Amino acid sequence: MTASNDSLTTASKSLIPQVMLAWYAVLFLFLAISPFDPRIWWGSNILPVAFVAVLVLTHRAFPLSNTSYALITLWLTLHTVAVHYTYPKVPVGDWLDRWFDFHRNHFDRIVHFSFGFLMTLPLVEVFRRRCNAKGWLLPYLVVMTVLGFSAFWEIVEAWIGQLAHPDIEKAMVGHQGDVWDPQRDMASALYGSLVYVGYLAWSRALHEERATPDCVSDSDGLLNSRMDAGQGI
Repeated sequence: MTASNDSLTTASKSLIPQVMLAWYAVLFLFLAISPFDPRIWWGSNILPVAFVAVLVLTHRAFPLSNTSYALITLWLTLHTVAVHYTYPKVPVGDWLDRWFDFHRNHFDRIVHFSFGFLMTLPLVEVFRRRCNAKGWLLPYLVVMTVLGFSAFWEIVEAWIGQLAHPDIEKAMVGHQGDVWDPQRDMASALYGSLVYVGYLAWSRALHEERATPDCVSDSDGLLNSRMDAGQGI
């Protein structure tokens, strides 16, 4: 056995990414059975499914940490459950409305906040390792990317709503009588990302270039290979 074999990352050996993918696939197939509105189901799942496909295709070339894969899977779970019922009709949101008298189903705000909160760490890894972002630029890029993705999602919802029947538009956009719904959704994602960035700063993990056991950069693997070649192994 050569040293290059030992340089395989824990992330590539770990079963956690495969388990997360299997969980999402099973959940997706189960909830695809008799969703409340099939048009909303497929329309709202185009981008998440494409996102998962990108993660699968880039897993070997650019693996994220196991923690990042778990956080991404948690958000995908929340979103998939939400579009099965359609966001305004998710039972958890109805329960919260009855308990706290919100006058609307706030599950959409929970998912938007979760998007910002749960996607922050994966984006930190991407910008740190691929762009070598450091200092104040790293959290700035992460937060602005979260805000940009959230705004793009609102634009996609508006496009689908304009092309669909008015009833579909109401379910897709999910205004529920709130004319500021898109702005508040984007703000929820922004707040979620800021909270996680604050946590990373507090834990001093934001600006530390640490080699984690479940995520090693591609340059490390290349360096090990060159060392092996030089040693004639």
